[in-house]
Amino acid sequence: MILGALFAGFALAAAAATGLALRWLRARQILDRPNDRSSHTVPTPRGGGLAVTPLLIAGLGGWFAVRGGTSAEWAMLAGAALLGLLSWRDDRTPLPPLPRFAVQIVAVATVLALLPPAAITGGLLPSAVEKLFLGLAWLWFVNLFNFMDGIDGITGVEAASIAVGLFVALPGAVAAGPLAILAGCAVGFLAWNWHPAKIFMGDVGSIPLGYVLGFLLLEGALHHPQGWAAALILPAVYWADATITLLRRALAGKAIWRAHREHFYQRATQGGWSHARVSALVLLANLCLIGVARIAGFGHPWLALAAATAAVAMLLALFHVRFRNPL
Repeated sequence: MILGALFAGFALAAAAATGLALRWLRARQILDRPNDRSSHTVPTPRGGGLAVTPLLIAGLGGWFAVRGGTSAEWAMLAGAALLGLLSWRDDRTPLPPLPRFAVQIVAVATVLALLPPAAITGGLLPSAVEKLFLGLAWLWFVNLFNFMDGIDGITGVEAASIAVGLFVALPGAVAAGPLAILAGCAVGFLAWNWHPAKIFMGDVGSIPLGYVLGFLLLEGALHHPQGWAAALILPAVYWADATITLLRRALAGKAIWRAHREHFYQRATQGGWSHARVSALVLLANLCLIGVARIAGFGHPWLALAAATAAVAMLLALFHVRFRNPL
């Protein structure tokens, strides 16, 4: 009952706050104007994260205050706020990659330093080495989440799917309240961002959201014996698409940090499918991944990883075929 109320309340609050942000952004002509790297054709307000990020931070802060947040959780909230401020600055006037990445490193390293020693590998690796790998994975997740925010609806779908997936696949490993709050914020924003989108999230939303989701996935990996597998499976569509695309661009000698339209999901829209259809297919794949992650939670991580690999490969192949055979 409490979880349902949290989800509904934050969904409504996020929808209302996003509507207000939309009016403010329009009035100040803060628009994402189409260019040759865009997946949209109409100037659209960019900065929906101005509604989502503060609401998410306030909601999680309230939960931690009532339930007793750890030092790592409070540090994570501070990191999310810092990243939100920096990302809003970057949305208005683009910053060089180095200072943005440096702040991300500080935000991630501070939280990891406050967490207890990691034990995901069962002692095969020293705790310090484990934390180094976790930090690198978290940093990559923050950035790939931003990279993948390229068509209407996809970020809200992915964020809500991961939150629900953690609740279903790893019950008790991650506090249910923060998951309900985050899912509600994502769905509330999605009401304005579904195709045709009236507003985009911008870095001010996608960077802090990816950072918070990365922390929740990390908690799941640390607090459940098979949590590491579920943490890989639930965001598999995003990390597979982003990682393969980055490697492909790097091998082609292209600047991997520059905006582009070469992700599998973007190619599917170039092949003639609507943003709504592609985002709906991502949602369908994510529902499959939630079920597969639950199998991992039952004690069959390798079987679950094999099934997740097959499901994601099929989705990306479908997107690739649509690009090669446009409507």
